[in-house]
Amino acid sequence: MEPPVWPALTPSEVTYQAVHLALWRPHNWYFLLNLQPDVCGMAGPTSARISSRHPLSVPQSYSVRSPQGSQLAIRAANPLFPCVKLSKARAVVAAAMEVSKASLGLANRQPSKDVLETWRNADAVCFDVDSTVCLDEGIDELADFCGAGQAVAEWTAKAMTGTVPFEEALSARISLIKPSLSQVEDCLEKSPPRISPGIADLIKKLKAINTEVFLVSGGFRQMIKPVAFQLGIPTENIRANQLLFGTSGESAGFDPTEPTSRSGGKAVAVQQIRQDRGYKTVIMIGDGATDLEARQPGGAVLFICYAGVQMREAVAAKADWTVFDFQELIAELP
Repeated sequence: MEPPVWPALTPSEVTYQAVHLALWRPHNWYFLLNLQPDVCGMAGPTSARISSRHPLSVPQSYSVRSPQGSQLAIRAANPLFPCVKLSKARAVVAAAMEVSKASLGLANRQPSKDVLETWRNADAVCFDVDSTVCLDEGIDELADFCGAGQAVAEWTAKAMTGTVPFEEALSARISLIKPSLSQVEDCLEKSPPRISPGIADLIKKLKAINTEVFLVSGGFRQMIKPVAFQLGIPTENIRANQLLFGTSGESAGFDPTEPTSRSGGKAVAVQQIRQDRGYKTVIMIGDGATDLEARQPGGAVLFICYAGVQMREAVAAKADWTVFDFQELIAELP
């Protein structure tokens, strides 16, 4: 029996806040309905995401296919599928479409001629890492690994929407996690960062036209270096926070002298990059309020909101250009 195929949905019709772009892993598509511990006992899903921690690798599949851009896919079946029926999966997509309605009213979904000209001739592009270059929030993944996931995720949400000073949120999260050096290393080994679909192609294209690429993050260098290595970005092009450890590898907090450890820090980091390298045109790409802050005199001349993982309406509304798929950016490069 052929699996049912759902109607074609373009990336602008289904945002990845509710349904993340399916991330290919050998032999399996992983799809997780974000349910609380008793999967079968929940009334319904609250969100959806791709997860390597909950593989539903089975023969029967249900797919959402897009005729353009990237492909979305959902695979589920026994033993969990009887609990998460197709009707509920449809509800997840419906929820995604509700979230995406905000994008339909964004005036910046189509870039102006000036924005396109600047994008095509930038000296450098600075990327946020969490929920932009990578599908996850690195500090949340580390918190999950260390058993402090929920409390830390709440602080991350506050930091990304700008409702609390970034330095306050960072300090609170590290105090909750207290990660040792061995825990950080184990986390990277067992739960390596998941690269967002299309980012490798975009970075390759930028390099081909001699545009320098930087990673500017409120996350931690220890967790970003493997990402930079995978994408061919030199470590000297990383601007991020630094976890500190004692002589026995115990947590000793973080380095407060890093610009990215406080509110407005990404703006300072981008300004330093522009000044040190003598760049005229630098662009910031990210999903959060701290990325938007980087667009100011002497810093980023444009802010492009990438909403392919998290759609933060207040941030997207103030961007020079909002995209949901990195292919949108690739298509406008020479």
